[in-house]
Amino acid sequence: MASIISRSTVIAGALLSPLLIAGCVSQKDYDALQAENQQLRQQVASQSAQLNASRQQVSRLQNAIEYTVNSDLLFRPGSWEMNERGKHIIADLASKLAPTQQNKVTVNGYTDNAPIGPTLRREGITSNQELSQRRADAVMKFLVSQGVRPDMISAQGHGEANPVASNDTPKGRAQNRRVVLSAANA
Repeated sequence: MASIISRSTVIAGALLSPLLIAGCVSQKDYDALQAENQQLRQQVASQSAQLNASRQQVSRLQNAIEYTVNSDLLFRPGSWEMNERGKHIIADLASKLAPTQQNKVTVNGYTDNAPIGPTLRREGITSNQELSQRRADAVMKFLVSQGVRPDMISAQGHGEANPVASNDTPKGRAQNRRVVLSAANA
């Protein structure tokens, strides 16, 4: 009887071995797919975070394109001189725009409603309108230095006009400090 049980166990083992091995290979493939899926999810999350971190918004309008960049990425607080990060962002845009530019580009500068501080006043800036104009001019000049056609670009400062968020919170004020590049048919 023991030999029958032993023999049955051996036969059952022999029959189940390929199934177990096949199951292991299938589990291995499954695990590999799971790992690949997790890696892809991490890449998507990373790219989403980069997009959100840069606070860039591209929206297509009827016969026009608008590209919005938060001013905090382009300028130091209370300044109109572009920082290195801002130059990188705008240079990347210029590298795509300049080679095929067919449309006039307008650089629009906006600020929040915070009063101009003493440092800017000493530098001759007395209003948010002036600060936004200088920021728009700085971006325009940098775009031209990167190959954008000077005859097809202009700059306009709007100060605290046309807020996109409430100026009652720091987050809202940050959203209102922006530079919007608009390209429309010439």
